Amino acid sequence: MHAVVVVESPAKAKTIEKYLGKGYKVLASFGHVRAFPKKNGSVDPEQDFKLTYEVISDKRKHLDQITKYLKKADKLILASDLDREGEAIAWHVYDVLNKKKALKNKTVERITFNEITRKAIKHAVDNPRDIDMALVDAQQARSALDYLVGFTLSPLLWRKIRSGLSAGRVQSVALRLVCEREDLITAFQPREYWSVVTDCVSTEGSFEARLHTLDGKKLAKFDLCSQAKAQAALEQVKAASLTIKSVKEKLVKQQPQPPFITSTLQMEAARKLGYTARKTMQLAQKLYEGIEVDGEPVGLISYMRTDAVSLSDEALDNIRDHISTNFEPEYLPSQARRFKTKSKNAQEAHEAIRPTSMERTPKQLKSMIDHDQYKLYSLIWKRTLACQMTPAQLKQVSVDIFSPDEQIMLRAAGSTLAFDGFRKVYMESNDDVIASDDEKLLPTLVQGETVDARKVTSKQHFTEPKPRFSEATLVKEMEKHGIGRPSTYASILNVLRVRDYVEMDRKRFVPTEIGQVVSRFLSQYFTNIVDSNFTAEIENKLDAVARGERQWKPLLNDFWGPFKARVDDTQENVSRADVLHEEMDENCPECGKVLMLKMGKYGRFIACSAYPECKYTRPVDDQKNEAEVEATEESCDKCGEPMVMRQGRFGKFVSCSAYPKCKNTKSMQQAEDTDVDCPKCKKGHFVKKQSRRGKVFYSCSTYPECQNALWHMPIKKACPKCEHPFVIEKVTKRSGTQHVCSVDSCSWKESIDTE
Repeated sequence: MHAVVVVESPAKAKTIEKYLGKGYKVLASFGHVRAFPKKNGSVDPEQDFKLTYEVISDKRKHLDQITKYLKKADKLILASDLDREGEAIAWHVYDVLNKKKALKNKTVERITFNEITRKAIKHAVDNPRDIDMALVDAQQARSALDYLVGFTLSPLLWRKIRSGLSAGRVQSVALRLVCEREDLITAFQPREYWSVVTDCVSTEGSFEARLHTLDGKKLAKFDLCSQAKAQAALEQVKAASLTIKSVKEKLVKQQPQPPFITSTLQMEAARKLGYTARKTMQLAQKLYEGIEVDGEPVGLISYMRTDAVSLSDEALDNIRDHISTNFEPEYLPSQARRFKTKSKNAQEAHEAIRPTSMERTPKQLKSMIDHDQYKLYSLIWKRTLACQMTPAQLKQVSVDIFSPDEQIMLRAAGSTLAFDGFRKVYMESNDDVIASDDEKLLPTLVQGETVDARKVTSKQHFTEPKPRFSEATLVKEMEKHGIGRPSTYASILNVLRVRDYVEMDRKRFVPTEIGQVVSRFLSQYFTNIVDSNFTAEIENKLDAVARGERQWKPLLNDFWGPFKARVDDTQENVSRADVLHEEMDENCPECGKVLMLKMGKYGRFIACSAYPECKYTRPVDDQKNEAEVEATEESCDKCGEPMVMRQGRFGKFVSCSAYPKCKNTKSMQQAEDTDVDCPKCKKGHFVKKQSRRGKVFYSCSTYPECQNALWHMPIKKACPKCEHPFVIEKVTKRSGTQHVCSVDSCSWKESIDTE
């Protein structure tokens, strides 16, 4: 045997071995093979940040298998992924094997590839390199920083708030973004404003125009701030004769968006398909690793963890050939469109996410891949195709209509699609955007024509706060501030949910009470840790390490000194009461002392500051008056009285208005579908639910017909050992996050890096 090739996943190993043929044995490391022991001291600042690694228990057998085959080989080829994490995995495999003396008289090579195709693999094997220790050091520095923050801050949270909590260098910043947005929404005071709209009729048809100028002055947003002012303006418009004074037309080009990078793929999959970032990356991983096409395994997309928008010359030629063959000539630009990566911290020289061949159309692959994979592949394929097509052309029209004295002016605007261009294939979705008047179609209007104002109406509006973050908008915000990296977005968002720091309400992040307490504590006492600028600067320094421009241990030293001093000061001088008690602008009805908002085992409650002398307490919900109870159109199925919506400790619920006489209730929480089939009834899916005590569990969607349930989140991923169709995710203090086979008799498990 010529060489042993080590990749990360068994699916990838199977595909690559068929490409390489005889003389090569391709084995999987199954991800990381070493990690810091789950105990304090694995990163030792007192010994120049000495790092202590240990082989992950369930990876020993994979390393033993690699060692066994190496005895018959001349060469070890390390072929893990082409990012920092992949470089670190390659180094760890090498270091373990070298210490076992398994590499004696062996040649060691490192290869990378952006796609799993026969041509790309052959090119990689023909062009090996050494392990890039600058990339390895950058990954070690990141892991060490996260370890120091987690193992130092988490115990502090246990002592000052409650046990079982955790803090992460990146997840805490994301939590702060969610909590600050919630604070803005809570504090928001809406402002009233009005608009005056006229239904106009011309010789060619009807259209809508808005009041733009009144008494010769352009109306500002809040000039019509009351119904009385709006009514006065309305009467002036009604009394005026109106004539079209100008009709302006212009042709505007709309350029296509760049091909996908990790963040934009997650955003668009959330908008268009409703996928979580985690699900998107799981599906993309499978598309990258490959499936059987015409009897041969092939990777369908390029590497999916990237923040570069560039495309190779070969890929550009392939895309342009497809457009030339399948579309009219006007859809192909005269030359390829090249996109430049805006981020100065784009990792390594990656390509954007694209199909490995445009000839593999979604239609051709539909019967070969599952439904979710098909939808994501279609999204990637269309976006890649559209990025090399001609711009769309919009004919924009703006019409100004004046009164004779020009004291009143109405404006109508609209647009038509003159040429669809790239929009024939794909159009990017927007976040939280309401369609504008510019998208309305206007009839043909002529300057000097008199317009009949058939109906003039005034409309009341109120300003609204920014909406809560969706997965797409939170990823966008994190990317904007330089928080995290492409490979970390999905795990960051998932950790917030797993730790119960956030809940999802109509696919929006809502901080829980404990999430808000943790965020406030970190913001008050560890401002820099949850500061987006500080976190982005850390990323910049890690990038400098990856480029070989600075050393990693001085970076750790600069961080650790001030951080450890702050932890020690907080431990000594901040009490639990400082963190968990908040003074209110209200006095105790029993003794007259100030009331406090406190955090207890089951959430927040109100208590007298004179405790234990005065034992007055009440739930936070009792502050709400009856007007805040929302009526519904439902009737109680037990007593027939109207049902009302209330807010409880575990979210919104519907209860009978006749309470306490009738205690009928039902949850308002939408069951979150995991997309994992129930093996018992083979009809339903496991869906996320919450018990009366607030504990999360997963039950069959056909309940009560099928009562199958799990206490741990099922993951749609076949067990590599026994091939059971799904595994479960367990999170413990001792072992962290692990994927474990759901079959009791199977011992397979895998540690998951959640930053």
